[in-house]
Amino acid sequence: MTVRITANLRVSRRIPLLQTLKTSVAVVLAWVISMWLLPGELPIFAAMAAIFVVQPSVNQSLGRALERSLGVVGGVLVALAIGLVFGQSSWIVLAAIVLCILLAWALKLSPGSANQIPISAMLVLVLGAATPTYARDRIIETILGAAIAVIVNALIVPPVLLTPAHDAVTRLTLEVAATFDRVATALLSPQKYADLETLMIQARLLRPMLAKAERAISQAEESLTLNPRQARHREVLDADTDLYARLVPLVTRALGMTRALRDHYDDSLHLEPTVQAFAIELERAAHDLRLLTVPSDGGPASAAPAFEPPALTAPLMIMTPHPQHWILIGALMEDLRRVREEITGE
Repeated sequence: MTVRITANLRVSRRIPLLQTLKTSVAVVLAWVISMWLLPGELPIFAAMAAIFVVQPSVNQSLGRALERSLGVVGGVLVALAIGLVFGQSSWIVLAAIVLCILLAWALKLSPGSANQIPISAMLVLVLGAATPTYARDRIIETILGAAIAVIVNALIVPPVLLTPAHDAVTRLTLEVAATFDRVATALLSPQKYADLETLMIQARLLRPMLAKAERAISQAEESLTLNPRQARHREVLDADTDLYARLVPLVTRALGMTRALRDHYDDSLHLEPTVQAFAIELERAAHDLRLLTVPSDGGPASAAPAFEPPALTAPLMIMTPHPQHWILIGALMEDLRRVREEITGE
């Protein structure tokens, strides 16, 4: 039980050291500048804003700055009104906290703003006299600390999360191509039931890989939003996003082919002349798909033969299949036609 509680207090990976250093710089600047502009009170609100606003991306920092500022403004105004009317007894502070919590719920505020309103109200009522001047200074102090944190996060090497997105899309592309190759191999020789089940299990792994690639692209897009360095990286992300969009239906086709093969397979399937030709075209499709992967530095295509005829460059001669096979062959041919459209972009 103790081990479980302790595990909940720690994370598997530390936040980047650079983000920690940026937070420290933002806190120091916010503290010094606030002391210079608003002497007399320790700039606690500015330091708190700087701590919470520095985030992994500039876009997240701006969003957190808005949440923090709106929360502080709301909390300070509530504290000011309650302090002027009812004073500052302990029961009044407690009532102000509860009122702020209910107000945030009624207004459907985000968690950042909803938490900040009661905290700000409590600090204003407890740490300082609830006067218009004090309330004004705390609002200015918070906005100043948040603004400094956003600027620091934008100027000191803002993170660009392109590599994880590119790697995730590349791995997904290669795995879809490998799925096509595995289906082609299974069509060329007799398969056992266990082999077909293994093929299906491997194909199902494409779904979580697709979801992972989607999350990585979303994080990369967010890291470029409001990032001063986004212009030099936008082309790489756009290429990965375009490839991901083409992979979405290809994953569906790969799963459909594998499922159709497993459900309609019999030991004489590899003897069909059409199936032999189909397997060759499917291998070509896998090859052409691999050619779509490019290094994250925008260099030439990944290692592969310089040229290979694209899938289905010539019409396949479809001979009348055995009645037991025509459903499977028809399904595979339609899936291959759509695979070719996605790979060639037609």
